[in-house]
Amino acid sequence: MMKKAILRGLLGLPLGLAMVHVIALFVSMAIGDGGFHPVTGPLVDEFGSEFNAVLFQTILSGILGVSFAAASTIWEVESWGIAKQTGIYFLVISVTLLPIAYFTHWMERSVIGFIIYFGIFIGIFVLVWTIQYLAMRNKISRINDRVKEKS
Repeated sequence: MMKKAILRGLLGLPLGLAMVHVIALFVSMAIGDGGFHPVTGPLVDEFGSEFNAVLFQTILSGILGVSFAAASTIWEVESWGIAKQTGIYFLVISVTLLPIAYFTHWMERSVIGFIIYFGIFIGIFVLVWTIQYLAMRNKISRINDRVKEKS
């Protein structure tokens, strides 16, 4: 399982980088001033240059991609129930995402900013989890129907 987590983590590295780049493209389009905004203004201010801020965010984005991808192996621990898998997965990605979001200024650095960011994160997590759950339940139902047909 550890080997699989490491391999997935390595594949997650470029995915994390790509996701943050795509998000930056969407944010830049939303701002609509014709410029590319790869990082937040406060991060540039903190690091003294856009290059240093982008470098920092790139490293953390890679770590985020590794973390999410490696953590996906949690769903394959068959001896755990879905509640335990969900709880541990949520904990692992939260412990990774929230500090990275704080350090990259993806969230406002205040209690309210944290609550809003965490609330959005929970909402997205629940939405994705529900879609995945329903898709898997549908797939299992189709498999069971085929088994019944062959019996």
